[in-house]
Amino acid sequence: MWLIWAFLSAVLLGFYDVFKKQCLRNNAVIPILFLNTLFSSLLFLPFILLGASTDVLTASPFDIENGGFHEHLYVVGKSCIVLSSWILGYFGMKHLPLTIVGPINATRPVMVLVGAFLVFGERLNLWQWAGVFLAVLSFFMLSRSGKKEGIDFKHNSWIWMIVGAALLGALSGLYDKYLMAPPENGGVGLNRMFVQSWYNIYQCFMMAAVLMLLWWPGRKHTTPFTWHWSIIGVSVFLSVADFVYFYSLSLPGAMISIVSMIRRGSVVVSFLFGAAVFREKNLKSKLLDLILVLLGMLCLYIGTR
Repeated sequence: MWLIWAFLSAVLLGFYDVFKKQCLRNNAVIPILFLNTLFSSLLFLPFILLGASTDVLTASPFDIENGGFHEHLYVVGKSCIVLSSWILGYFGMKHLPLTIVGPINATRPVMVLVGAFLVFGERLNLWQWAGVFLAVLSFFMLSRSGKKEGIDFKHNSWIWMIVGAALLGALSGLYDKYLMAPPENGGVGLNRMFVQSWYNIYQCFMMAAVLMLLWWPGRKHTTPFTWHWSIIGVSVFLSVADFVYFYSLSLPGAMISIVSMIRRGSVVVSFLFGAAVFREKNLKSKLLDLILVLLGMLCLYIGTR
């Protein structure tokens, strides 16, 4: 059952990328990111209030356990990591084709695996090393496809922002593992709804500060902000995708390594929309890059079973 929820999360995450690309076109990044964190916070605020004042949510998938000062500090740390990843990712996606951004983001499971190898001392088997190799090869091939559109991976700051966002996203995945693992397994043992709800709240306050201190004073000299209904779509699809992701991890037998890999299958949805809706170029060569990424994910899946 947890596999079905993981695949649903991947599809929702793909639509999240599509809506994000749509609202970022010729639009100001900072106010969009603030609104996304605001709407996501508003989605979870009722659960926080109900959980604090009633027992209505007890024993339900939406149950939020109360946390103390130290638990909230852990969540603030996650908010800093995720928001940093989003800021880099939003700026990068605004200036790059979705058919390039998607495959780069899809290499996150490889980054998580390498991170687990370096940080937690986990050993990689032959299949997993094959997945790492295919991910590196796909990145090299993708850089060749990008040159056809005038995108030099070595000197393009937007590419490095996407890579930085992917690295921080992988770090967030490792941090999630630490936050929600039970204490007997070396984790903190935080409630998943507690983490998802409060990290959105903290991100909203952080982005409000960024908006007022950095963007608002010079707003007349930068790209103007234009309201688009896809901004709400970004918040809704991301919040539901993350909820389904955390819920799948809570089910018996769920494996975080496999769930994380399945989630990156969202690249298929974003790639198809990039081709059909945004009419992006060089699709044949990028399709080969995408196939290499998916083969790498398949190798990781086989090696992790």
